[in-house]
Amino acid sequence: MSKVIKVNHVAIAVDDLEGALKFWRDDLGLELDHVETVPSEKVEVAFIPVGDSEIELVKPTSDETGLAKFIQKRGMGLHHLCLQVDDIDGMLINLRAKGVRLISEEPVELPGRKMAFIHPGSTNGVLVELYELLSEA
Repeated sequence: MSKVIKVNHVAIAVDDLEGALKFWRDDLGLELDHVETVPSEKVEVAFIPVGDSEIELVKPTSDETGLAKFIQKRGMGLHHLCLQVDDIDGMLINLRAKGVRLISEEPVELPGRKMAFIHPGSTNGVLVELYELLSEA
């Protein structure tokens, strides 16, 4: 049976990465690992490790994305909680069988990982991402 391994990251929606880094990096003293542009998701992400997890500052690169609309509607702040699982396909099958509302019926595969989202209507209002790291070939 598939299981949750850990909190992989907490994603915070921002409209200005440098402005957000002022608090997380400069004021709190956390290290910025790197910044990555993800063209398929139309976002720029700053990765900030914290122990065995990360804080991800996520900035939309297009006004037409769900993230940009999220910021326009709700403002900046917590966007989603990401849980790392050992078998995302099995987890989605289990959740679907239990009537959990999914945004992603099938996982999206990106380099080194698979991901899928659970609808906030099934999670007490929190957008939850499931994340499976793929083995290095």
